[in-house]
Amino acid sequence: MQLRRCVVVVLDGLGVGELPDADQYGDRGSATLQNTARAVGGLRLANLQRLGLGNVVPVDGVPPAEAPAACFGRMAERSPGKDSTTGHWELMGVHLDRPFPTYPHGFPAEVMEAFERAIGTRTLGNRPASGTQIIEELGPEHLRTGYPIVYTSADSVFQIAAHEEVIPVDRLYEMCRIARGILQGPHAVSRVIARPFVGRPGAFVRTGRRRDFSLEPPRPTVLDRLVEAGYPVWAVGKVADLFSGRGITRSLPSRDDVDGVLQAARALAELDRGLVFATLVDLDTKYGHRNDPAGYARNLEAIDGALPALLDALRPGDLFVLTADHGNDPTTPSTDHSREYVPLLAGGPQLRAGVDLGVRETFSDVGATVAEALGVAWEGPGRSFLRELVG
Repeated sequence: MQLRRCVVVVLDGLGVGELPDADQYGDRGSATLQNTARAVGGLRLANLQRLGLGNVVPVDGVPPAEAPAACFGRMAERSPGKDSTTGHWELMGVHLDRPFPTYPHGFPAEVMEAFERAIGTRTLGNRPASGTQIIEELGPEHLRTGYPIVYTSADSVFQIAAHEEVIPVDRLYEMCRIARGILQGPHAVSRVIARPFVGRPGAFVRTGRRRDFSLEPPRPTVLDRLVEAGYPVWAVGKVADLFSGRGITRSLPSRDDVDGVLQAARALAELDRGLVFATLVDLDTKYGHRNDPAGYARNLEAIDGALPALLDALRPGDLFVLTADHGNDPTTPSTDHSREYVPLLAGGPQLRAGVDLGVRETFSDVGATVAEALGVAWEGPGRSFLRELVG
């Protein structure tokens, strides 16, 4: 059965329990969805409950649906690592052989010296840090000197923070492109991230003009194959950044997670065929990394409240998939991503509901299913579950 449209929504950081190798990543005991629900006394997710989220794993406040409106399951990550780039690439059919490099002690001298020579100025920081904390700490010195703030995290990222009145955003983006060119080979971090901010000491605020400069996937993705076959691929949120723009025909920015859901719904109102690929990042960036289970719960409930706008935009010939790219348990001491299974909910107006899709061996089953649904040949990893959906 060939369909006309697919929509894939990634709830960034919504893990549903530790993977068997979680202890190798320091993530034993992580279960983002279940632990968050327990921490807040239960979640209120009427729409996700109806789809079958409570059938994936036991969740306080989200009982299993007697007749789920979607098919349900879990997926394991095959690639090493637990970052957004790895997760998204695997969803679209690229497995990594080794994890991206990380820098728990800051970047080595050869990297920083090359970067400072290329931009013509010194830098501040160069250590793992919370983005909000490091601009509060080094922001005043940045204002005095004009030096950009460089920092990393437990993820494979090279982040550059700068006040918009000190280093204009276009210049900050140029610095990021320079860093991206330097950070190749053994230092090929997954993302270089521009982190502009405004305000004054004691009241600095990061702006919405963040931009990610990712590596290109090392091999063709399902997105590439769709575009080659003439399908539009519309990306909502940071998807285009994660794929370095490759395999994307249109990118739609979003203000927050609710807006991301609404942007995906608007895209379906315009798009007659092809793929809408949306990522909702606030669960991860605003709440998971800040160990804020109450905020995480509120945001997830807000996403749930917006979902009918997207589900109502589906029509016969559509496939809807909801999943995640990794975990980010806000109840653990770690502020890092967590190595977890991710949920899988899939369905559509003409597709079966209530089928248990089991535990999938790789996130790439999503990409393989999208390719088969749209009638595009896919030679990469992943096992399509379309037959389970059409019966």
